[in-house]
Amino acid sequence: MIDNSFLHRLLGGMPPAIFLKRYWQRRPLYIQNALDPKDLQLTRDELFDLASSSEVESRLVQNSRGRWQLSHGPFQQLPAAKKDWTLLVQGVNWHHDGAHALLQKFRFLPQARLDDLMISYAVAGGGVGAHFDSYDVFLLQAQGRRRWRISAQSDLSLKADLPLKILDCFTPEQEFICEPGDLLYLPPRYAHEGVALDPCMTFSVGFRAPSHQEWVTEFYLKWSEHLDLEGHYADPKPDFHADRPGEIPIQMLSALTDLIQKKRPEKKDLTLFLGEYLSEPKPHLSFKAQSIRPDAFVRRLKRSGLALNKRSLMLYHGSYVFLNGESFMCSPLERKPLHLLANQGYLTPQQCQLLNNSLLEQCHVWFQNGWLHLHTKTSPC
Repeated sequence: MIDNSFLHRLLGGMPPAIFLKRYWQRRPLYIQNALDPKDLQLTRDELFDLASSSEVESRLVQNSRGRWQLSHGPFQQLPAAKKDWTLLVQGVNWHHDGAHALLQKFRFLPQARLDDLMISYAVAGGGVGAHFDSYDVFLLQAQGRRRWRISAQSDLSLKADLPLKILDCFTPEQEFICEPGDLLYLPPRYAHEGVALDPCMTFSVGFRAPSHQEWVTEFYLKWSEHLDLEGHYADPKPDFHADRPGEIPIQMLSALTDLIQKKRPEKKDLTLFLGEYLSEPKPHLSFKAQSIRPDAFVRRLKRSGLALNKRSLMLYHGSYVFLNGESFMCSPLERKPLHLLANQGYLTPQQCQLLNNSLLEQCHVWFQNGWLHLHTKTSPC
């Protein structure tokens, strides 16, 4: 469910529809005291522990006298506090219940667009240089202070021969000092530079923006797996030129053109690809299998309800529901509970009454895969 009180504060009293119309992918937004710092609780030691795990994607950025260095985790030891460095930990929401709960509050935006929660920790003077992102980002100041300088400049050329994508020329137009609870929203391709004024922690809520090249390439790779084309090329009316053996026959080009035009993707193919592609878990994420008898599972879910694992993503479109890269067709009666699960992230015991026998069986399979868990007041949604 949408947390309206959270949204009201996050957007400075602005309704989400107004934010989407005036700011989303258009212009930046800075709001002081946009969140209660209690919503951003994660200690430095907890973040460092995550960075030491091989299951967590982490990076360390250092700048020594203008020389940039980039290292990839896991990290068993971090630099001395006096040196300019920044630790970036990706996908914290998949590993930390509090971070996951915070990200659920952003359900006023499509889950298909939401990517993850990255947390950066920097010592005083630390930063990653002036850069731009190809996606929308909410920068939430959790601890300490960070100075942000931003620019709508059109020149986004990068410095050569650096391990980081740093702008060659950065001309700041605005400056903000973000303190705990402050928010800075930036649309895609908006130049920005953040420098820690104190040891600080910043939460970055990022959104998916696949490149056109990636999108189309991934579609055709996946679609080709389901193609079943019979027959072989033949020369029904050979019209070759004996004096031009190196020329590709026009008949071959025509045959391929006809074949491609006849076998084009349909809307169903695009829908299935998009749902499976967007809900596919990151390669490094895994799920712990759970074992429970079907009858015991049904009894327990009717008492406690169900919730998605914090690493799971459920989406839907039309008759299809997508969960962790797999697609399922459901009847009109089955859509309501599954859409509720996708929209809320959980089902209450009362809402579980909407699950018919077929869905109960399917939910049992998902539960055993580790994709669902029994929902209680103390468990994360």
